Amino acid sequence: MSDTLELTRALVARPSVTPDDADCQKLIAQRLAPLGFTAEHMRFNSVDNLWLRRGKRNPLFCFAGHTDVVPTGPLEHWTTPPFEATIREGNLYGRGTADMKGSIAAMITAIERFLIDHPDAPGSIALLLTSDEEGPATHGTVKVIETLQTRGESIDWCLVGEPSSTDTIGDTIKNGRRGSLTGYMRIHGKQGHIAYPHLAINPIHEAAPALLELTQTKWDDGNKHFPPTSFQISNIKAGTGAGNIIPGEMFVEFNFRYSTENTSEMLQKRVLEILERHRLTFDLDWTLSGKPFLTAAGPLVEAVREATRSVNDAPAMLSTAGGTSDGRFIAPLGIQVVELGPVNQSIHQIDEHVDVRSLDTLSLIYQRVLENLLISLPYSHN
Repeated sequence: MSDTLELTRALVARPSVTPDDADCQKLIAQRLAPLGFTAEHMRFNSVDNLWLRRGKRNPLFCFAGHTDVVPTGPLEHWTTPPFEATIREGNLYGRGTADMKGSIAAMITAIERFLIDHPDAPGSIALLLTSDEEGPATHGTVKVIETLQTRGESIDWCLVGEPSSTDTIGDTIKNGRRGSLTGYMRIHGKQGHIAYPHLAINPIHEAAPALLELTQTKWDDGNKHFPPTSFQISNIKAGTGAGNIIPGEMFVEFNFRYSTENTSEMLQKRVLEILERHRLTFDLDWTLSGKPFLTAAGPLVEAVREATRSVNDAPAMLSTAGGTSDGRFIAPLGIQVVELGPVNQSIHQIDEHVDVRSLDTLSLIYQRVLENLLISLPYSHN
């Protein structure tokens, strides 16, 4: 059993369902302490965060990730218990194997080998871990970044271990993410008997033309890095439970996944214009989960692409697809951010799993990234 596989299994065995860390971070801090890492535990509300750093010199390279996992779902649907990390037919099964305890284990073993080979490497290495990524994400990475910013501690390069790969480990690197903007709309009508519609105002009927226009609107064309902005309705609720009553209001929840061709302010303005043109009576609240970000060509992107090429003997594709990640809290400070991790086909599913061999491959890629940025030319001088 490789060190990476063994550590992954040890982490999976801790049932760290968000926001519970289940002492994963304590295990990691203890493991890296002999290598000179200073552990700073930052607890905000019920969320455990860990900032581990070795060295005080620039540049600072940071691995980032989360120790929390999503709930298991019905235990009886799992082939083997989700927190036992079982190996079957070359795969490691368990909650968090792919998202993202396998990545964290690969980061740690990559650091260990790197420091054996380069004990006096220039610059510094850090890990930023949270137990709040799968939850509201309000007291996790965002709070740690705020703390670092307050005391003037800056990160140059950050690699987030989110499961970015599509078919094989390292085939896809996320160098950006779309923004996420959610609207919560309550459309007001007038309740009444369904046999006397002239005495009521049906909010469903009133809203239908506006919702159709919203779904058919072209928000932008995207660009070479991002697909066009998408609008999706996720929830509609109306009715009183009785079939002979016209409801007095309707609730609609919708979401934009938007490119750098738009801003949240621009999207909100256009939505309001459409709703007001249809003369709806409504209340509308917004939640901005994250702005879009992009890490263009530069030292980090080139170092990670070269690492995947050298280990896999195949090029990696750059992508900005998928949901949000904690990279959205890091990139706005001007930090170069990319995401690279396991294959994402089983994440959040029953019988989540990762190919056993891919864990060591990922660790080798991470080690190569460290060598490219902190040892090799030209990255170490950028």
